[in-house]
Amino acid sequence: MQLLESKKSAKKGRSAAGTFLSVILHSLIIFLAVFATARAGTRKAEKRETKVEFVEVKKEPPPPKKEVPKPEPPKPKKAPTPPKVVNVPQPKLVAPAPPQGFKVVAPPVNIPTNLPAIDLSKAITNENDFSGKGVAGGSANGVKGGTGKEGDTGKEAGPVHEGPYMEFQVEKVVVKIGGEAPEYPSALRESGIEGKVLAQFVVGENGRYEGGSLKILDSSNPAFTAAVKDALPRMRFSAAQIGGKKVAQLVQMPFQFHLNK
Repeated sequence: MQLLESKKSAKKGRSAAGTFLSVILHSLIIFLAVFATARAGTRKAEKRETKVEFVEVKKEPPPPKKEVPKPEPPKPKKAPTPPKVVNVPQPKLVAPAPPQGFKVVAPPVNIPTNLPAIDLSKAITNENDFSGKGVAGGSANGVKGGTGKEGDTGKEAGPVHEGPYMEFQVEKVVVKIGGEAPEYPSALRESGIEGKVLAQFVVGENGRYEGGSLKILDSSNPAFTAAVKDALPRMRFSAAQIGGKKVAQLVQMPFQFHLNK
């Protein structure tokens, strides 16, 4: 085979020169681009003056304060109107009639030395008043069951009292006449404790304490109360009297417990 020499060498020389020029041209372009960029960065920024005007803003006035109404002072309460007093007619007390019975002539205490004047036209006594029948101290003109006294002009027997009498209702009050005093509790005696008991009870017509009627109004120690309860049935009393008749009475009696020092 025969090798033919081509013109490659010439082409190569042109290619190397073109390449060199291309490198130089691109380098120049890059240099110019870098230079232009550096110059643009070094330019001073233009100063712009801005005029600022300050405007005074008017402040809005604060809202008016709401006045809180003061609480009204409490009105004084009116005093309650007192109820009208109506005069109620009180029932008239009528003296009860004396009991139906007979009179007992009592001997005179002072014997007169001069004879009194005697009116023979008038009856001195009423023979019916000495019949011996009925209640002693009564009269023939009395009413059965009457509670009045001699000389009373009532026509009715009078109210019947129920229950025991109070001290102010009797003519003769209850009096203790016998029986042992309450025993001092030994435990309280050894401890040196003193005290008192105020008891309320009924003394019957027989002069004895009526069981079940005891009420302790005041007591300084339950032991003293127990001593009074134990002693009451053994006590003796003189019964209360009204018009000479024995009646039951409600009694309030204090019992003192004292140590002899």
